[in-house]
Amino acid sequence: MLEYFNPRVAYESLQAFLASGGPVLVAIMVLTFVMWGLIIERLLYWSGAHAGVAKRAKRAWEARSDHDSYFALAYRQRLISEAKHEADRFNPVIKILVAVTPLLGLLGTVTGMVFVFDVMAVTGSSNARLMAAGISRATIPTMAGLFTSVSGVMFTYWFDQFVERSMAKLSDELKVG
Repeated sequence: MLEYFNPRVAYESLQAFLASGGPVLVAIMVLTFVMWGLIIERLLYWSGAHAGVAKRAKRAWEARSDHDSYFALAYRQRLISEAKHEADRFNPVIKILVAVTPLLGLLGTVTGMVFVFDVMAVTGSSNARLMAAGISRATIPTMAGLFTSVSGVMFTYWFDQFVERSMAKLSDELKVG
């Protein structure tokens, strides 16, 4: 187990895993890194930067002397909208990646099965050893796509809840009148 901490061994293991899953697995890996990069960015935003965005909106609202006119209400709505835009940034992209990765896994299944059928056509038999690479090529991308998708689903739910709660709180804090 400790040998996987050796960068050379880890790299070789990753190469072997990617080779066993075919080219679709490489696409899933790239999308997984992108999705997790965006999730980490959102976690960092919610752990610190959102408080600054909300304070900036509150200061801008409190600096305004008029809180009752149509223009004041439009300005309040603008402040809330800008804060919501910042809070909701990248959430749609994460949701798209959560939806796309299982579909890529299914594409990997199809390409792996085509590989199996190709082996059967070339050899004229159903030799299990020859078909094993195609079966691996069919199942590994499916597993990777589903794993990536499931790991991102909970974060999309949490981020939507964070946006909803924080916007309700900000709306209450920007008092009218």
